[in-house]
Amino acid sequence: MSVKPYVLTDRGIFRYEQVTYPMEERGLQFGDGVYEVVRLYSGIYVWLHEHLDRLYRSATAIRLSVPFGCEELIEQLEELRRLNDVQEDAILYLQMTRGSFPRNHAFPAENRPNLYAYIQPMARKTEEMTHGVRTILTKDVRWEYCYIKSLNLLPNVLAKQEAVERGAFEAILHRDGVVTEGSSSNIFLVKNETVYTHPATARILNGIVRTKVKQFCAELGIPFVEEAFSTNDLREADELFLTSTTSAIIPIIQVDETVIRSGAPGAVTKALQAAYRQATQRETQNI
Repeated sequence: MSVKPYVLTDRGIFRYEQVTYPMEERGLQFGDGVYEVVRLYSGIYVWLHEHLDRLYRSATAIRLSVPFGCEELIEQLEELRRLNDVQEDAILYLQMTRGSFPRNHAFPAENRPNLYAYIQPMARKTEEMTHGVRTILTKDVRWEYCYIKSLNLLPNVLAKQEAVERGAFEAILHRDGVVTEGSSSNIFLVKNETVYTHPATARILNGIVRTKVKQFCAELGIPFVEEAFSTNDLREADELFLTSTTSAIIPIIQVDETVIRSGAPGAVTKALQAAYRQATQRETQNI
């Protein structure tokens, strides 16, 4: 899957091959930045405002100035979509750093952030959404500010790689046996037709699809409880599922060697998947 030819930067829109940054770039050297990933279905952004709200919150949390106002950034991203003639399912990746300066741990005196955003085709994970996925458990060794969507993702990368090497789709992270989230997803447990997930504290990233699941549960009359659960609770669950911008809602049918119930997606998960499809269809049809 190749990146579309036009890229948005803090200096305007350029062709991909024209976009370069110096070696002394703070995102590269310190992970000093934040990012967002936005879904496009049939070439239309889905929940773009919610993603940008979180981008600005993340930037504020690390005292980073966004080079565009929100409405101006939306206009730029729409122009990026138009220039790239995006018609298919895709993702927008947007990264912003504190800029390019001589290496120094302290913030540079000059406020000159770097920003770039590109669009890459990405099909829906239909097979995984239909049949479910295997997961593994691994220790959560990340920092205490997981609510910031920062570039400091090495622990997540290592956890995801462990999952891949063990033939699994995702790694479920836990702190002393308490489940937090996945390496790149939020994790949900269903017990007695009630949905449970970790509270939106600093220990997790409050995913956009996570917030939509809460909304869907309210609309469908499904009890939704923001309460931490344990790795033992996972094995006794009626259903498990994960959510993310790139994955939507995917059933979890196995954790390590434990098969969850019948090893097939459950009724609550399927109902939430249907609600997700309806909500994203409304988003794309309202443009």
